Amino acid sequence: MSATATATPEVLQVPLLIAGEPMVTGEWLDVMDPAAPRRLVGRVALASEALSRRAVDAAESASEGWAALEPQRRAELLLAALGALEADRAANAELLVRENGKVRREAEGDLAGFIGRCRLACGLAAELSERRQFPRTEPLSEAARAAGAPAFRTEVTQVPLGIVTIIVPFNWPLAILAASLPYALVAGNAVIVKVPPTAPLATSRVLHALAAQLPRGLISVLSGSNAAVAPLIADRRIGRVVFTGSVAGGKAVMQLASTNLTRVTLELGGNDPAIFLEDAPLDRAALERLAMACFLTTGQVCMAVKRIYVARSRYDELVTGLSELLSAQRAGPGLSPTSTMGPLNSARQKEFVSTLCAEARAAGHEVRELGSVDEAGLESGGHFLRPALVLDPAANARIVTEEQFGPAVPVLPFTNLDSVIAQLNREWAGLGSSVWSADLQRAAAVAARLHAGTTWINNASALAMDNRAPFGGFRQSGIGRELGSEGLREFSEPHTVTFPA
Repeated sequence: MSATATATPEVLQVPLLIAGEPMVTGEWLDVMDPAAPRRLVGRVALASEALSRRAVDAAESASEGWAALEPQRRAELLLAALGALEADRAANAELLVRENGKVRREAEGDLAGFIGRCRLACGLAAELSERRQFPRTEPLSEAARAAGAPAFRTEVTQVPLGIVTIIVPFNWPLAILAASLPYALVAGNAVIVKVPPTAPLATSRVLHALAAQLPRGLISVLSGSNAAVAPLIADRRIGRVVFTGSVAGGKAVMQLASTNLTRVTLELGGNDPAIFLEDAPLDRAALERLAMACFLTTGQVCMAVKRIYVARSRYDELVTGLSELLSAQRAGPGLSPTSTMGPLNSARQKEFVSTLCAEARAAGHEVRELGSVDEAGLESGGHFLRPALVLDPAANARIVTEEQFGPAVPVLPFTNLDSVIAQLNREWAGLGSSVWSADLQRAAAVAARLHAGTTWINNASALAMDNRAPFGGFRQSGIGRELGSEGLREFSEPHTVTFPA
């Protein structure tokens, strides 16, 4: 049955969106505030397996007419639809803070990132209209030519996949969604979005508003258990599944998609190193960039700096300078103007990061906790941790080898750069990396040796991404690319047509 976006004045209730209709099933998932885990933010409707199949049916119906439009026309319609998001922008940012935990400026950046990435994708539409033409040629085989096989010419165009499923994480749900959603739409596909269970509300509201301005059924929005939403991956009509999350989650998606050899784009975990050479800048501006790279969204960013390697001659300077900077950090509720860092999104993640730090302490390594926690945050039982530096841990400590996804970063001195690079290139992760040096040529030479999807020089941050360039990882950090021309073409197939010359 259908429902309005707000079922009662007291509790926000967000329905599913299928075939252009808001729908509920009677089953709801409570969404709690990470800054005060006993506080209910709202509820999101849960899909059944039957409703997931209905979403695929609706997407199939919508995709044909959408695909028939020229790419530039699809881009025009999407650009026009973005205007519907402005009216509720402030309210959605506040809602995102309350369900996610991030501070308000980050939530506002998440929404701005969604709109900006949509605009960039629309600007690439003309690339899909290009016809690559190969001029007249003779058959390569001498036997074929002797048999009178005719000469030919060839054209290659791009055609949509049909239906794309996008599975969104909690940390930057809107900006991450916009690394694929607008590209899939501009390429001519219908899209089904599975929103994150711990932060589904703001993303659902944004998508409901956007979908209302586009053809019916073109965008569907669902939440539900893995079993309930399995058709969004396993149905043979799905052309591509985009998943952002953990390596284990990516393997599960890939296994389910393999039943139909469905294409996947997987943006998985990272364990990004920052390498500070002997001549690295360590002034306040550089350290502020480093702190942002490590602790944005309380460290819950896939391409955040997860460990710092610094030339031994600069180790003390870096540790001292970064410690002084982090001492001013204040963890607290995201809506508080005095908070510089919010809570972790879940109790489970807080426990995991705390365990990694406890293991390092037990092994005799200093864990330097810095800054403070807001008193109201402590009283509320929120998932708060102070930013921490784990100093000179063992190379095989879990805080070094695993992605902590939280505000605790190991700092490791090195004397042999070649050994560091060789070790990093053998490891499981290869999402991002950074090199810090006053000599940009030397930094570029080191960057060229690092096997990672993106390498920054004298910076490293989701806020310093060039959204015109492809993004993705090496090794277990992912498959495929998002953003840029490469990301756009991931949502279409080349179609070769050969003519007699």
